[in-house]
Amino acid sequence: MAEEPNASPVPVLLVTGALGAGKTTVINAILRADHGLSLAAVVNDFGTINIDEAILSATGQPVYGLRNGCICCSLQGDLLRTLRAILSVRAAPDAIVIEASGVSDPGGIIEALFDPVLCGVVRLDAVVTVVDAEDHDPADALWTAQVRAADIVVLAKTAAVGPDGLAAIRAILTSMHKTLVLVADDQGSVPTDLLLDRDVRHPEAHTHDDGAPIADGRFLRLVWSSSTPLCLPRFQATVQSLAPQLARAKGFLSIRDRPGQGFLFQLVGRRASLSPVASPVAGTHLVLIGRAEVFDAARASAALESMNDA
Repeated sequence: MAEEPNASPVPVLLVTGALGAGKTTVINAILRADHGLSLAAVVNDFGTINIDEAILSATGQPVYGLRNGCICCSLQGDLLRTLRAILSVRAAPDAIVIEASGVSDPGGIIEALFDPVLCGVVRLDAVVTVVDAEDHDPADALWTAQVRAADIVVLAKTAAVGPDGLAAIRAILTSMHKTLVLVADDQGSVPTDLLLDRDVRHPEAHTHDDGAPIADGRFLRLVWSSSTPLCLPRFQATVQSLAPQLARAKGFLSIRDRPGQGFLFQLVGRRASLSPVASPVAGTHLVLIGRAEVFDAARASAALESMNDA
């Protein structure tokens, strides 16, 4: 887990995918979902009429459109100015959703989010790639780049392909080492707890759900807290042992040999990070989310408790 300098940044969810894959439908579902978060969306259509902005504006969440062509060509211009404008309002949003153009490689957007001007105020939380289960081309270099960038893959338009077609695209994604694959329903909905950073900005907001189901029941959530600082090597070893069961983990922690310093821990898909935060953290507050068929919340809780043993 790499440590990255960070303050208390606003999480960014980057949604990418080929033209027509279903990105706007998925983002619509995110903006409309009952998560209680204040979101801002930054969208871009490749063309002179920003249709996506008009569609997404109906959600009631603030939507900012970039009209200068492919979003990756506007990184040092429109995107930076738009993000600054979003963050300059009196009450910054809980999270920002960025829709990449279907003709862009998300690598450039990811790089821009680590710009020194932005990295202290926004944090890339997850990259979601929407894949059209019916119409995709694994031989296409752009499609491959979009999928390889993903922390989470969302399969859209699965009704038309049937079980065999779904198994085939899953096999392709598995060969690309994509283990966190969600299937969207007809409205583009997926469990928002896996997509949005609901818990980590305010550790005092944690509630104790010992293996409670979330959303549609396909995933379980465990909330675990400790009043004592953790031993970092034991924490890393515990997370590594639990990682195969987890879709996502996040939270704040304090470390024994770093008194007065708080840390933000994030795990999504195969990516994990540990980042310093501006304010000290009292104890440790973690949220673990795993697939219901493999995640043993009781054993996970016991493993976490054992970190405090002598």
